[in-house]
Amino acid sequence: MTKNILCATDGTDHSEAAVIVAAELAQKYGAELTICTVNVAHGGSRGPLITHWTEAEVAKILDGAAAVAAAHGVEGVKRVDLISREAPAGIVSYAEQNGIDHIVMGTGDKRGISRLVLGSVAAEVSGRAHCSVTVAR
Repeated sequence: MTKNILCATDGTDHSEAAVIVAAELAQKYGAELTICTVNVAHGGSRGPLITHWTEAEVAKILDGAAAVAAAHGVEGVKRVDLISREAPAGIVSYAEQNGIDHIVMGTGDKRGISRLVLGSVAAEVSGRAHCSVTVAR
């Protein structure tokens, strides 16, 4: 039974679709919804750890996603800023450590060569996750 849903977002239209699906699932199952960003980090061993987004940018992404969830009937969404060197590893690790039993994420329309070159966070999370993963388009 789905009790804890994690929705990964980066503020794009693709991830907004995921937030909507996650909110619908949370309502359907009476589940808790956590929305996260993965702030990809570089450096750190000899220099400072540098993240992709500033704290203000992360707050804007999470606040926007929480507003979308609220507009679809889910209040009290937990917001989490994950810092990880790899987005898929950060999402899966958080899910495992926090009792998440369903992950929802969006994906772009990557096909052919662009899919091979760019990879897919959603595909990697689906392959690594210990729980169900829903990919929204």
